[in-house]
Amino acid sequence: MNWLQHFLILCSGANVHILKKTPSEWNKFAGIGGIVLFTAVFASLSAGYAIFTVFDDVWISVGFGLLWGLMIFNLDRYIVSSIKKTVGWWHQLLMTLPRLALATFLGIIIAKPLELKIFEKEVNKQLNTIIQRNKKQLQAEMSGRILQQSGPFDTEKKEIADKLKTYQIAYDSAAVELEKEILGTKTGLTSGKEGYGPNAKRKAELKEQRRQDLENYQKQMAPRLDYLDKEISKVYTNLETERKSTETFEDKFNGFAARLQALDELGKNSAIIALAASFIMGMFICLEISPVLIKLISNVGPYDYLLEKTENEFKLYAKEKIEKGNSLTDHRIRDFKEELDEKKVKPQNDNSPEA
Repeated sequence: MNWLQHFLILCSGANVHILKKTPSEWNKFAGIGGIVLFTAVFASLSAGYAIFTVFDDVWISVGFGLLWGLMIFNLDRYIVSSIKKTVGWWHQLLMTLPRLALATFLGIIIAKPLELKIFEKEVNKQLNTIIQRNKKQLQAEMSGRILQQSGPFDTEKKEIADKLKTYQIAYDSAAVELEKEILGTKTGLTSGKEGYGPNAKRKAELKEQRRQDLENYQKQMAPRLDYLDKEISKVYTNLETERKSTETFEDKFNGFAARLQALDELGKNSAIIALAASFIMGMFICLEISPVLIKLISNVGPYDYLLEKTENEFKLYAKEKIEKGNSLTDHRIRDFKEELDEKKVKPQNDNSPEA
């Protein structure tokens, strides 16, 4: 057994001391160990990339990737080494089903981050599409909020503008009537006499009154209009600041969950990418469950018999020790009870009357 076989056999979870007695089994367990090792390597790469998309730090990604790979490595070793070949086939199958389910789940976990890396260019493009879509949705929401928050102020401004327009129309009407009265134009509201007569004087007073009403209302509403303009400007400023801040976060929408969303949308929009992603996931699921399947379908070998013999010897040894311990304990308890009975009988004999 060379050093590489020895290392791979350790990776398989087999008992090296027992396996040294069965050279014909070395290659089988070295192959199982190789699969377990490479599964752990892929798990490390997968976890490292996933963490890098979250923290954007190489050292954190490397550290967590190694930790995750070691955990998957030990978990796979346990799954493979816990399958016993000397029991019945149906019993093996029942023992293997939970392990297959766990291995399938681990395969999916390992495959997803690697899918993101394989389709990185397509995912980045889809991310930009999602970001632009979110920005449009944000802009629509902001427009709705602007209308909602500035609506009362705009309504009041419109009411003031309508009232000013009414005053302006009244003033303009009075000015036109005065002009017609002076020119002697006959209408329903003018006398038709040319010159600045009594009617023209009254209309001039009416015009002046309408002008004063208009100016007074303008002066009265000027502070209110300034206040309304400031409030509307404040609404726009606050929402624009919020929009820029939100867009900054949207531009950073490239984390792990965002990439998963982009990959999911790519799969829905492109049957080819969905098929390729399914093949990649299937490959890693097969890689993860292959040690369990190999162990399940392989024939019972010398190693399995020796392992069962060793475990049975320990069981018999433990059973013998337990039986001996129980027997010794029962014997000591029996001796103790006999001694106790003798001590009780002896005082009674001492107190009996002499014949």
